[in-house]
Amino acid sequence: MISWKKRLQAGALTLAVLALAAAPYWPWEEPRTVQAVLGGANIPDGPYVALTFDDGPRNSTTTALLDGLAQRGVLATFFVIGENVEGNELLLQRMEGEGHQIGLHTYHHKVLAELNATDFYAEVDELRATLSALLGREDFMLRPPYGMMNAATQARAAAPIILWSVDPEDWSDRNTERQVSLILNDVRDGDIILLHDIYPASVDTALQVVDALLARGFHFVTVEQLFAIRGRTPENGKVYRQLPPE
Repeated sequence: MISWKKRLQAGALTLAVLALAAAPYWPWEEPRTVQAVLGGANIPDGPYVALTFDDGPRNSTTTALLDGLAQRGVLATFFVIGENVEGNELLLQRMEGEGHQIGLHTYHHKVLAELNATDFYAEVDELRATLSALLGREDFMLRPPYGMMNAATQARAAAPIILWSVDPEDWSDRNTERQVSLILNDVRDGDIILLHDIYPASVDTALQVVDALLARGFHFVTVEQLFAIRGRTPENGKVYRQLPPE
């Protein structure tokens, strides 16, 4: 059970990061610190972690996850698949409205490194256009399926490429206890955690990890917020696995 003090701290941080999410500083041109984005407002010192989810949205599991994150005052980043957008438009609008970050995970979950230019742009730009029409913006980071890419992927991305530094491989089993243990043993300030919001067990893993790390004094932010907190500018085509303090 999270103490009232932890809930207040999480709530205070949520107000700060929601303001950060609303601040228009994309596309990525000049570095802006979190203090600059928030107009001088103070937020707690780290450690910080970015919780990210691939392969959704799925109505049942993603809805349960969003409910749990909202109860805890926690934000996350969702790299979505284009073919899962249809029928889940309201769910994506809820993500956006609650301050979560939405990113690209291709339209059909294809390995981008294996595609020619035409097929690459069909996979990435079709999803970008779909999300732009739904959400009214174009500033989406990219996560290649399986983390597989090459120089051509980076050259064509037209977005920062976000990988991860902590991966419990939740797709390989439904063992929440194992997944939670691995994450809690490995996580450090500035890490990007990979999970999938299409498995009920992974939703349980995520919420247990959130509770445990909040109790340790961690703060959960989106990937784009983590860049701002670290005072770094994400660059198109560049690969990022974590953003530790310098």
